[in-house]
Amino acid sequence: METLPYYVFFMLILSEVIAKGGITLINEKRLVSVFMELVQVDSESGHEGQMVETLKNKLTGLGMEVFIDDAAKQTGTETGNLIARMNGNVNGPTLMFCAHMDTIKPGCGIEPVLENGIIRTAGNTVLGADDKAGIAAVIEAVTVLQEAKLLHGNLELVFTICEETGLSGAKNLDFSRLVADMGFVLDCDGPPGTIVNKGPSQDKIKAEVLGKAAHAGINPEDGINAIQVASRAVVNMQLGRIDEETTVNIGLISGGVAINVVPDRVTLQGETRSLQDEKRVVQTRLICDTLKETARESGARLILDVNTIYPAMHVPEDASVVKLAVRAAEQIGLDPIIRGTGGGSDTHIFNDHGIPCVNLGIAMQKVHTIDEFIRVEDLSAVTSYVLAIIHEAAREA
Repeated sequence: METLPYYVFFMLILSEVIAKGGITLINEKRLVSVFMELVQVDSESGHEGQMVETLKNKLTGLGMEVFIDDAAKQTGTETGNLIARMNGNVNGPTLMFCAHMDTIKPGCGIEPVLENGIIRTAGNTVLGADDKAGIAAVIEAVTVLQEAKLLHGNLELVFTICEETGLSGAKNLDFSRLVADMGFVLDCDGPPGTIVNKGPSQDKIKAEVLGKAAHAGINPEDGINAIQVASRAVVNMQLGRIDEETTVNIGLISGGVAINVVPDRVTLQGETRSLQDEKRVVQTRLICDTLKETARESGARLILDVNTIYPAMHVPEDASVVKLAVRAAEQIGLDPIIRGTGGGSDTHIFNDHGIPCVNLGIAMQKVHTIDEFIRVEDLSAVTSYVLAIIHEAAREA
């Protein structure tokens, strides 16, 4: 009987392990411990310095090369993005895995509690599974690769700052440090196996309506009520869901100084989103035209500030990165679900810089609230999914 080469025999064994979900390789107790450690590191947007040091120590301990870029100079934050690299032991595509280090407020003094297989917060804070669950899963996957000496291609890890404040970390990332052929962002709701390949572009709109102050009881007719002007404009806007690809919202309005003064200034802030850039442009123009026309008719002045926060992204289902994610999900018994989203993530920025990238569901629930939680079984499944993606890419090398 012909003897199988070692690497063929090894891959057969590994395929069996991966097919069972990789659970025999994953140290679930260690995974949970790392996750709970990470969420207790304060890292609200702009204050990720301690988190960077924590992750730098962990990753260098795993033999990875770690680099902190200069994004802090552009963002005015404590630190830059963390980029880590591990050389592969097979020739194959270089895979990038990304998660963001920052949390929204209230995200300081987090006290995680594990009860009945669910991790939630004990206090009046978010949990930070968004997105430290993604970070913990990637760290455990890399640890397993090292411990079990599994075959893998080159890996790049990118942990970004300030994702929650307009993706500014990814926008200022030192892309010259990356050579990834494709990428996977772990920052999406939905069960493991969720593959988000479409997301909208977004415009942020800020408008200041400048009226004329006057005494509200003595000579109101001499004033121009900026709040009234703004209200007339908003009434004439089409807000909410415009179509299946497009939404418009006015989310903030502020102004006035006292109830007996005709307000001379009011600020409105809103957004437009669409999976089609052309539709977003149209809706932004309609909002701005409505504001301009209403201000003109009322004798008020208008200051407009419009910024595109991120571009739309659409990775075709036949793209290599999508097909790899589907095969890996099927390999460990997950149901691959390819879908779009109405939200934004670092995924948009990587695609815009030429790295085909999808966003993966990590089963974090009730994010951005103090009721946020994640199930341990889902955290393990996400880690298995990361390992399966790495294995599937190496298997085809």
